[in-house]
Amino acid sequence: MIRAHPGVYAPQDDSRLMCDVMPVAASPLDARVLDLCTGTGVLALEAACLGAREVLAYDLDSRAVACALDNADRIGVTVDARQGTLEDALLAAPFDLVVSNPPYVPSPAAPTGRGVHRAWDAGSDGRIVLDPLCDNASDLLVPGGTMLIVQSEFAGEARTVERLRRSGTTVDVVARRRIAFGPVMHARAEWLESTGALQPGRRSEELVVIRARRP
Repeated sequence: MIRAHPGVYAPQDDSRLMCDVMPVAASPLDARVLDLCTGTGVLALEAACLGAREVLAYDLDSRAVACALDNADRIGVTVDARQGTLEDALLAAPFDLVVSNPPYVPSPAAPTGRGVHRAWDAGSDGRIVLDPLCDNASDLLVPGGTMLIVQSEFAGEARTVERLRRSGTTVDVVARRRIAFGPVMHARAEWLESTGALQPGRRSEELVVIRARRP
């Protein structure tokens, strides 16, 4: 059972969807794996349990790193969790498999400071992390490597697909799941309605897992 330390966002439907998809869409068996924006480490731990030969996990928050390491120790798998950014991951590249559940919830302002909100707030279009991640997909992957990204429809599925293709990868959508709004999206719903991004009264979203493969 994955535990979330104080100040670390607990796994939600998007993480569970990625865990369901990972063994089917891009098996981590014998792979060198990167989990970017690891949080509790749930995706890194899933990759390790599925037989990855090495798992490197990064998060901006030192509390998330400590949480991921604690969860790995309790479960009995090896994960190298570090405080760092995409730039740090690029220095450690390339990887056979990259998985990421990045912040993607649109927010009225760019996220600042330190707090659990950094796990979801991603600027007005939800793409503060998604865009640079997509743009660097090929540099993160070995030839033949795979990246899996989970996001909400409200962060622009088509933009993710386009930017991944421009990075030199082939792209497809491997999973979709419609869910009811959780607390974060309920709190953001009226603002999203005011921007025209959300139909008035609607309180559900579609999660998508997008796969990019480097030729």
